[in-house]
Amino acid sequence: MDRIKVFMLGWEFPPFISGGLGTACYGLTKAMDQLGIQVTFVLPRMVSSKFATHVKLEFATHAKLQASESQMPMSDLKLGELKNVVFRTINSPLQPYSTPDTYQQRIEESLRQKHISNSGATSQYSGPLDYNSDMYTEVHRYAEAAVELAGNEHYDIVHAHDWMTYPAGIAVSAIRERPLIVHVHSTEFDRSGEHVNQMIYDIEREGMERANKVIAVSHFTRNIIISRYGISGEKVEVVYNGVERNGNDDWTLAKTGIEKDEKIVLFLGRITMQKGPEYFLHAAKKVLEVVDNVKFVMAGSGDLIHRAVEMAAELGIGHKVLFTGFLRGEEVRRIYKMADLYVMPSVSEPFGIAPLEALDNDVPVIISKQSGVSEVLMHALKVDFWDVNEIANKIVAVLKYPPLEMTLRNHGNFEVRKLRWKDSAQRCAQIYGETLMQFDKCI
Repeated sequence: MDRIKVFMLGWEFPPFISGGLGTACYGLTKAMDQLGIQVTFVLPRMVSSKFATHVKLEFATHAKLQASESQMPMSDLKLGELKNVVFRTINSPLQPYSTPDTYQQRIEESLRQKHISNSGATSQYSGPLDYNSDMYTEVHRYAEAAVELAGNEHYDIVHAHDWMTYPAGIAVSAIRERPLIVHVHSTEFDRSGEHVNQMIYDIEREGMERANKVIAVSHFTRNIIISRYGISGEKVEVVYNGVERNGNDDWTLAKTGIEKDEKIVLFLGRITMQKGPEYFLHAAKKVLEVVDNVKFVMAGSGDLIHRAVEMAAELGIGHKVLFTGFLRGEEVRRIYKMADLYVMPSVSEPFGIAPLEALDNDVPVIISKQSGVSEVLMHALKVDFWDVNEIANKIVAVLKYPPLEMTLRNHGNFEVRKLRWKDSAQRCAQIYGETLMQFDKCI
């Protein structure tokens, strides 16, 4: 077979840490490039180059589509280190982890900026708001734009990442009658519990039903796909995420208000219901009743950030909890270097790349049993997200007993070295080949 050509639909590339999806798209695509797989990667407006933490962007012009953020045509992009990957962008405010509410807020803010711009004597607004401010409409407008792009592309298979791209994936696979792979990094049940958004659920289910194969990032996620969406188990394959190997340079603590003799317990991720920030704080309260020389760092942003700050104050531990806000790039690596322990108390975590990154930076981890990454890490302490007593006990044990901390760190670091994006890409390539063979037999 000639080299496989993939038309890939994602949300974010290169990633500045807004979540695991961008990191996964980067790691997987880079590994596919090294395998010689040709990828056309389509995504909403490219992140401004000043935020690109992994790659240098090179811009070229394109006649029809432009990204308004930098006022530079960005719809035909190539990344210097990727030889077999071409990027196409579509003007759109769709972003990872959007909900209809957050999407509407983004639209309203853009409209306010438009009003401010138009109120000036010479200012003209040139933003992308030439569509209805409705998320459902935008997802399908995005699909139409993807179809237009696909008309000029040659591809063997379509690979769509998470729900916003599923309508685009369905449409693009149909126009050329090519097979569709949907990649499930999270489900609406992970993000919203039992209070699912019906629109999002319906889009997810249709994408999975119409796909020739469904890739889940863990058996945890695969079980949700089968039980909650009614998808046949024969159709759902598991491909674990990997981790990008980092250097381990030393660095000195910045002025953070943390004393040198204080231990640091880290929560890094979106501060949302899914990630369990309240369980982290309640466990912190119990830890501080036993160990005093410890600070708890919550790195990230999200819809529960203000509630988390209030909760820390209400629990009487506000002086022991540091909220860093959104971190990206080098800041993330530095916060790992600072930490003595990483805790992920997620309520429902399809995979969880952050614990791999922590171990890669020699930080021992405590992870919830309700996570996909718990399937691949043996040298990690595992807890039920709701059991704050057990979370606290395990935090205290790691902080107070150096042999335990050393064992978790050393064995965990060795273990995580085996989880590489190259293996994930090879498994995807195998799924591509099997799917194409089966598809071609049926037509």
